[in-house]
Amino acid sequence: MTTISTELGLADRKQATSQLFQKKKLINFGLPVIVLLYLAYVFVAFDISGLWGKVSVKNARTLVSDSYSYKTHVTRDNRDASVSVAIEGERKGRYPDGEAPAWVSLGETTSIDLENGHHVRFGPEVIEYDIPGYGLVTAKPGRTGVNATLPDGPVPNWINASKNRLAITTDAGRLTVTRNRTEVFRYFTGWELFFFTLDSPYHGMGPAKLLSHAVKGEAGAIFNDFWTNKMWRHQDVAWAILETLLMAFLGTLGAGIVALPLAFLATRNFMRISSVRFVVRRFFDFLRGVDSLIWTVVLSRAFGPGPLTGALAILVTDTGTFGKIFSEALENVDEKQIEGVQSTGASPLLQYRFGVIPQITPVLLSQLLYFLESNTRSATIIGAITGGGIGLLLTQAIITQKDWEEVAYYIVLIILMVMFMDWFSGWLRRKLIKGEEKKTKIKKSNAAKNAFLLP
Repeated sequence: MTTISTELGLADRKQATSQLFQKKKLINFGLPVIVLLYLAYVFVAFDISGLWGKVSVKNARTLVSDSYSYKTHVTRDNRDASVSVAIEGERKGRYPDGEAPAWVSLGETTSIDLENGHHVRFGPEVIEYDIPGYGLVTAKPGRTGVNATLPDGPVPNWINASKNRLAITTDAGRLTVTRNRTEVFRYFTGWELFFFTLDSPYHGMGPAKLLSHAVKGEAGAIFNDFWTNKMWRHQDVAWAILETLLMAFLGTLGAGIVALPLAFLATRNFMRISSVRFVVRRFFDFLRGVDSLIWTVVLSRAFGPGPLTGALAILVTDTGTFGKIFSEALENVDEKQIEGVQSTGASPLLQYRFGVIPQITPVLLSQLLYFLESNTRSATIIGAITGGGIGLLLTQAIITQKDWEEVAYYIVLIILMVMFMDWFSGWLRRKLIKGEEKKTKIKKSNAAKNAFLLP
């Protein structure tokens, strides 16, 4: 009987082992198949192939080049033959009447040298573009449209000619002729007028010359011209960054202040009434269940646009998140420390102050600092909706779809701001949390020494 039982036991174990291996094989081969099927579904459902077909490499290249370069526009009003030159086509970057860069010669016939043999001429009636390797293109704008004359042969794809418009795009620049206006623009690398505008006496000065003027007592004037730059608006940008940081700081700190006392009502060890715990926990779920962007839209209807609305949106959302985190930390506190403070005759408020808060302080500080860093990024998006901070300036620059170097400038500032907040929160976390841990270790060490010295 013993032998038969042993054999049956071995058979059962072999069968169980075989079933276990079969399950593992099924999992190892089944999961990859499920993932591949899901990816295939996503590829079809989201029309990935169609999206790839819509990609415009030319537009992407133009967008990238616009982010690190600027355009100088030479514009002719075909109604009165007046010519103006402006950087990025803006009035704030317009050259004074009668002045132009060296590659533009103003006169009865305005000559524009785009280099490498490309020349554009604005005549009294006819516009000419001499293109190396192709020939001379002429256009005569009038009331009936644009009468363009091209060299014999097929029209290349970089020329778009119709009755009302002529557009020529080459590596040297771009020419556009319509009935009312003729425009040539040329790309240059860099962010022109970033420091000083054309009307500033310090425009075009090198670092050495600027330094010499600053030493002579013009440092204040130099900084003022830079700070009040009308094109790049450094003063407005600095204030917008401060607004963004203020939204993140007020929202995060306010959420922590509101969530901490409410968290006591959501814990089993501090609130014995289950109905109260249930209501408070569902309240936290409701607050964090609605995204901060939704709260932004709702609160903007009540309080109007502005940084305060953004701060309130962050406060509401993070109150729910902090409430859950703080309540979980409170449920894991050591009851012995509370009993020790209670034995001294301390009131309940003092028991919480000296028996509970020190235990959860590292968690509180760590989460507050982490969310402060995270909310710095969120405040950028919220600011675009509520009308405040660097997010608003970024949205405005994107909507214009003209000065993408300005968009790049704002994105660089946002990245630097987030990097600074990351460093600052990490430094503060080390100072505060490790400082608390060091104090605790010193107290324990002193207590151990005193216990050793007792007779």
